[in-house]
Amino acid sequence: MDSCAFCRVIRGEEEHNLVFEDSVSVAFLDRRPLFPGHILLVPKEHIGTLADLSADLVGPLFVNAQLLARAVEQAMAAEGYFVAINNKISQSVPHVHIHIVPRNRGDGLKGFFWPRHPYRDEAHALEVRDRIREAVERISNE
Repeated sequence: MDSCAFCRVIRGEEEHNLVFEDSVSVAFLDRRPLFPGHILLVPKEHIGTLADLSADLVGPLFVNAQLLARAVEQAMAAEGYFVAINNKISQSVPHVHIHIVPRNRGDGLKGFFWPRHPYRDEAHALEVRDRIREAVERISNE
C-alpha cells in the first residue's frame, strides 16, 4: 500500500533502524519509544489488524515476536518485556504491528494505560462471557 508508513519502511523508501528481517516480517526501533529498545515487528505483507492476519502467518510472526522479546530483554539488560498490539483504536499506522518493549521494575509504566471498568455484578459478567463464547462459535463456523 503506497500510503502506509510501514509498507514504505519495508520497501526501503523510509529510513528506519532495522533490527531484524526474514521472509515474513521486519522489526525496527519505534520512533517514539516508551523506553530505548522499544521495537515494532510488522509483517511484510500489508495487513490491517490482527484479525486480518492469515492463519499461516500467525505462527511465524509470533515465533519472531518470541525471538525478539528475548533479544530485547537481553540486549537492554531488562528484567522483562511488554508485548502489545493495538487494533483500530490507538493504532497509529493501519498495518498490524507488535510492540515489544523492555521493562524494569519501577520504570514508571503502570500495567494498563486506561481506566478499569468493572462488571456491574456477576450476572453482567456471565452475560458478557456468553456473548463472547457465542461470537467465538459464530466466527469458528464461518
